Amino acid sequence: MDVQNPLKNWTLNKEDIAFIGQDLQRPECIIAVPNGDLWAADARGGVMYIAADGIQKLLAPENKMNQENSFEDRYVKSQGESLPNGLAMTKDGDFIICNWGLDRIEKLTKEGEIEVLFDEINGQPFGKTNFPLRDRKGRVWFTVTTKMQPWTESINSEQHDGYIGVIDENGIRIVADQLGGTNEIRFDDNEEWLYVVESNARRISRFKVGENATLHSREIYGPSELEGFPDGFAFDSYGNLWVTLIMTDKLIAITPEQDVITILDDSNFEATQLLNKHYKSKTLTPDIMQAAHGELAPWMASITFGGADLKTVYLGSLQGTTIPYFRSPIAGQKLIHWDECK
Repeated sequence: MDVQNPLKNWTLNKEDIAFIGQDLQRPECIIAVPNGDLWAADARGGVMYIAADGIQKLLAPENKMNQENSFEDRYVKSQGESLPNGLAMTKDGDFIICNWGLDRIEKLTKEGEIEVLFDEINGQPFGKTNFPLRDRKGRVWFTVTTKMQPWTESINSEQHDGYIGVIDENGIRIVADQLGGTNEIRFDDNEEWLYVVESNARRISRFKVGENATLHSREIYGPSELEGFPDGFAFDSYGNLWVTLIMTDKLIAITPEQDVITILDDSNFEATQLLNKHYKSKTLTPDIMQAAHGELAPWMASITFGGADLKTVYLGSLQGTTIPYFRSPIAGQKLIHWDECK
């Protein structure tokens, strides 16, 4: 590109970061709309609406969640109780949810009603459903991180059992498998490539999108191993791929040249060193993982571009109760719901 990358000479200071939302529960995924409103996944079984002026309202069916559950029961074992993870907004303003706790794909209506879309694939349980993504052809792509229970066992395993699926007029099916901890997915602007986070393998991969929702020509994008566990990601309009490193709690960007730029480092050095040591030896435990986090967005899990100009960046997290945000020197990629909301 002839124009210099806007991230090359830009510095984000922690003093430039503000917060929106309060008393949130596991705001793992955030959807922004043009008027400044936000929708965040919420551990109470739905999504939290956060208006641009800070007013909040929980959109969820009645949820008899056991408030006394420990961190390990709720977030590690993560089974048997609703735990919305990835979100996608439909053209009608409803939400497609990958429910991490119930291992299924749901639709949450604007009225707060849950419809179970799928709770199995090929006659078998899904595993840990993670993230849904719509495309311009009306299809819904989704990821499943692992079939192992608890999911943390998959990090220590050499087995890559994550996969990508698609839902279209022909039903539901798996289109790519043998992925190491499949997490978020994103398309490039022309929907020619589908990018996927492989959290356990600490890398970003991508596939060429073929006819009839097929994927082929898999390749690694960027370093073969990042310095932490990638979780969520988003493109900006220059082509940089912004990536959160969960537990390490760093925000990085992979440039079009596939170099890495560090945007924000909120890591705990000693806890991260211990995390990496046990990752290498395949001896990670939930307590080591839980301890490794920063202060701004503990277990930084996702990144969303919003604001009317798409230059406001919001950070989702698994252990946070509020949402950090800051201004970017470049706009984010316009997602499919953006124009539908105008």
